[in-house]
Amino acid sequence: MKPFEPNLSSLAVARDVLLTPFGLDEGKILKTLGTMFTHKVDYADLYFQFTKSEGWSLEEGIVKTGSFSIDQGVGVRAISGDKTAFSYSDEISESALLDAAAATRTIARAGSGKIKVAGSMTQSGGRSLYLPNDPLASLDATAKVKLLERVEKMARAKDPRVVQVMAGLAGEYDVVLVARSDGVIAADIRPLVRVSVTVIVEQNGRRETGSAGGGGRYDYGYFTDAVLDSYATEAVKSAVVNLDARAAPAGPMTIVLGPGWPGVLLHEAIGHGLEGDFNRKGSSTFSGRIGERVAAKGVTVVDDGTLADRRGSLNIDDEGNPTQCTTLIEDGILRGYIQDTMNARLMKMPITGNARRESFAHLPMPRMTNTYMLGGDKDPEEILASVKNGLYAVNFGGGQVDITNGKFVFSASEAYMIENGKVTYPVKGATLIGNGPDVLNRVSMIGNDMRLDTGVGVCGKEGQSVPVGVGQPTLRIEDVTVGGTG
Repeated sequence: MKPFEPNLSSLAVARDVLLTPFGLDEGKILKTLGTMFTHKVDYADLYFQFTKSEGWSLEEGIVKTGSFSIDQGVGVRAISGDKTAFSYSDEISESALLDAAAATRTIARAGSGKIKVAGSMTQSGGRSLYLPNDPLASLDATAKVKLLERVEKMARAKDPRVVQVMAGLAGEYDVVLVARSDGVIAADIRPLVRVSVTVIVEQNGRRETGSAGGGGRYDYGYFTDAVLDSYATEAVKSAVVNLDARAAPAGPMTIVLGPGWPGVLLHEAIGHGLEGDFNRKGSSTFSGRIGERVAAKGVTVVDDGTLADRRGSLNIDDEGNPTQCTTLIEDGILRGYIQDTMNARLMKMPITGNARRESFAHLPMPRMTNTYMLGGDKDPEEILASVKNGLYAVNFGGGQVDITNGKFVFSASEAYMIENGKVTYPVKGATLIGNGPDVLNRVSMIGNDMRLDTGVGVCGKEGQSVPVGVGQPTLRIEDVTVGGTG
């Protein structure tokens, strides 16, 4: 099998989808960029996008909703100093490009006027992390409905207390092309799929809910019976466990975080604070602290956009730069930030390939891809056995963080008490309250079981949502404040 070359195949497809049908080529793109450089602009780019997406949902054994959409357009951006002008159009044409380019001239006075637009376009090197398949075409409508019906039957068969099952299937086919004033042109074809399942169980008049799911940059063939069964098993287990849950105690205690999805706490409490824009502006608790100890020894955190087929991975970021694996914290020492082009330039730091945007109608900004903590040397059972009295948090629901001071609040959707080194009874209503950098310094044991989430993460920032991944090993953390109901 010939390996997929993203910048050869993807660029050809992107031209066919985004340029040729509208009478555009590299010459007209350069003409548009050139009109922006008749004023004092330091950098400019065009971001073309075609997105086809669908969603199916099943409830009470019936597919009750289905959606399908096609969206396309182009975003035009100019940068002068630390100022950005941005315009977009859902019409792709030479006239629309020139109109959008004209609208970006408002920041011309901030530029130096020393930079010129390139005279030709050169392909940027990208990665080949996933196949350029169209997930929506990988199953017909009947097969998509049957997939949801299968996962519902699987969930109901797990436990007689299951009274309701809701399942969802979503797919996206995204074609992007980036053309920059430095002459770089790059493209990517991004498939994305996800299945979710939520169950409601009932016992003696008490009802509880559990959810699970996953996906990645595949087509629908990824969802084999084995994969679907694992989602159904996890959702039912989570719900059934809470039928017997007691009220969580409150106060400071030792916490053990499970591997995988609990890394969402790391994402929120630490990751956002390491994004370049917050640190350039001095609004992050990590600002100006590179080279300082910000976590306990043994804590190493990376942001890695290069993992094959992962939900948060990209062959190129939304500025056309190849994604990277960036070490943010190494053995407790802060080593770097997550950067896009503008913030890296202004901070005189390397670009890390983390420019991301929700769509052509949004500005790019430094965002996480797959953010996780590396594993340590402790057996998870050893970590649990070391705790005399504490809380074992296996799964998380919602949470909030204040970037300026690192303070966070997270609710545990599945948690258990630890008594004399043994996991005993489940608890409900446990909320973890703390400060990100402070909690990192309280990590006392790191498991050897680092695991990524199943592919469900969505990250929000300044009104934009993008798919991400999280992960971590089992962790023991000392003296974390738990807000409980008991």
